[in-house]
Amino acid sequence: MEDRDLMEKELLVVKGVCDLYLHGTIESTTAEVHAAFKDALNVSLDIQNKIYNLMSEKGWYKTSPAEQAKIDSAKQQYSNACS
Repeated sequence: MEDRDLMEKELLVVKGVCDLYLHGTIESTTAEVHAAFKDALNVSLDIQNKIYNLMSEKGWYKTSPAEQAKIDSAKQQYSNACS
């Protein structure tokens, strides 16, 4: 298995962990549990960011800029929803 494949799999696992910790933070019933999940979430988000940055530097995680028309449409949609 190549490095790119391993990093893609690692990124997917870490994203899943972040999702679990986020829900644990949201659903926690005590301040102590909330803090524990929040701390774990922040650590996981840092790991996810490092993996993403490394993949991006190597050209393994490509993104394309959003079209201005789509940005404007989303702004309009959500500004109307919040009014």
